Amino acid sequence: MFTLTELEAAAALVHGAFASTPAIAWPLLAARSDAEVWVKHENHTPTGAFKLRGGLVYMERLARERPQVRGVVSATRGNHGQSLAYAGRRHGVPVTILVPHGNSAEKNAAMRAFGARLVEHGEDFDAAREEAARLAAAEGLEFAPSFAPDLVKGVATYALEFFRAAPALDALYVPIGMGSGICGCILARDLLGLSTEIIGVQSTGAPSYALSFAAGHVVTTNNAETRADGMATRVPDAAALEIIRRGAARIVTVTDDEVAAAVRALWQDTHNLAEGAGAASFAALMQEREAMRGRRVGIVLSGGNIDLELFRDWVLAAA
Repeated sequence: MFTLTELEAAAALVHGAFASTPAIAWPLLAARSDAEVWVKHENHTPTGAFKLRGGLVYMERLARERPQVRGVVSATRGNHGQSLAYAGRRHGVPVTILVPHGNSAEKNAAMRAFGARLVEHGEDFDAAREEAARLAAAEGLEFAPSFAPDLVKGVATYALEFFRAAPALDALYVPIGMGSGICGCILARDLLGLSTEIIGVQSTGAPSYALSFAAGHVVTTNNAETRADGMATRVPDAAALEIIRRGAARIVTVTDDEVAAAVRALWQDTHNLAEGAGAASFAALMQEREAMRGRRVGIVLSGGNIDLELFRDWVLAAA
């Protein structure tokens, strides 16, 4: 999908907007899991999530190659939309974002604050995505998918930073929404010639990629029932699945209760707040604790944009 030189150029572009995010080995997480745990803190980007990297690379090319574009439209549960809105404002490209009804009020407010026109439609992400495609045709807008080469190359820059900052990792756990994050990690690992085992993480209530990985072809689900909204996907992307099938060791599924426990652990042990998908990697590590005992493991804290209500339920109420 891209060369190491192209990935390094993308990293330079991203670093024009913000610096590398921290990669830290946390001793309390190590004590809790019996593994040496390195955390890539993508919750420290200007939008609080890794998706911004992809938005910056995607929007830079669009503005450079098609300066006459009328605007971009996409669908999201939050972080992808924030990334496009932030990058669109940076490059002077209007952005429209479709979200499902009942989407996070705080993520909606953040997207509007970054300059997006927000439209609520449908009951879940996939219904919003279908409406975004229709709106693109109706209004002459560029449809920005959640998985595309520029998005993958952009988010792969965090993997490049992580692999170069941390000692050699035995394994890396990565949450899966539409797949750009894990595909970026797989491709960056391969370009660097590393042997790190990459393990995907999904919700038990939204296991479309896990089912597809096991079946060897795209498997869709009728619903996506999880409070970790960054992993609430019913319809996998075929191109993403192919990269994951070639390069991932396995996909682990975690319950919302396991994710909630991981949110609490990350808060207690690192004083970093993770959203559900951002804590899923550590939830999976804890599920596989015996197998990972004594190994050097990376986890991606992919975002920290958790709603106050969910934070109260998962963290404060359990204190």
